Amino acid sequence: MQEAATSSENEAGLPAELRRRILADPGLVLDDEEVMTALLAATDLRHGVNVVDLRDVALARLEERHARLVGTHRMVLAAAYENIAGARRVQRAILALLEPLDFTTFITSLGTGIAATLGVESVRLVLESSAAGNADDPLADLSGISETVRIMPPGSVEAEMTGGRNVHPGPIVLRQLAAAQRELHGDRAEWIKSEALIRLNLGTGRLPAMLVLGAEDPHKFRPGQGTELLEFFGKAFERILRRWLA
Repeated sequence: MQEAATSSENEAGLPAELRRRILADPGLVLDDEEVMTALLAATDLRHGVNVVDLRDVALARLEERHARLVGTHRMVLAAAYENIAGARRVQRAILALLEPLDFTTFITSLGTGIAATLGVESVRLVLESSAAGNADDPLADLSGISETVRIMPPGSVEAEMTGGRNVHPGPIVLRQLAAAQRELHGDRAEWIKSEALIRLNLGTGRLPAMLVLGAEDPHKFRPGQGTELLEFFGKAFERILRRWLA
């Protein structure tokens, strides 16, 4: 009996202990990707190049499908984490907008703390005025408070958001830039590669306004991205700004 057992083990080509463990728990082999890949490759060689094994074809397709599902799963998780992180940044930024006790601090915080919280390099508030450039303009003092404020003539917001084209943009415009406008971003313009334009409604009797976020990352803002968080931030910002301007 001992000789027969030894002979059987030799014919199997596996040590008795290893064979016993595999038979007791096939998962040791089935769950090992490298081992299974080697076994499938060895099976292909045994069949020969002119033999088509439908089982192997089915397995190959299942492997491809599994790889695609894993990739999609990772993309969905990454997008979900990014959305959560974005929502938290916007919430922190809105809370920070409510903290200043005077208008000067509110305006200056846009280009410092608010910009950092939102993860951008430039924040600009564009206000239209029919007397832009005139020392008697009631908004002229605002541009002197901080470089964050830009006073521009009527129609500037619409011109910026349409890019000079005959289109009707929504409240948010996202775009990538070859060269940012110095009029908007000042000395930081040469580093700004993408921007978000957020239209602001300051109420009856007031000209349109716009919040401009600029980023060095060319993929930070690009057409096709979701704008829900930016719209929410814009709505909150315009209500807070209305209170200060009142």
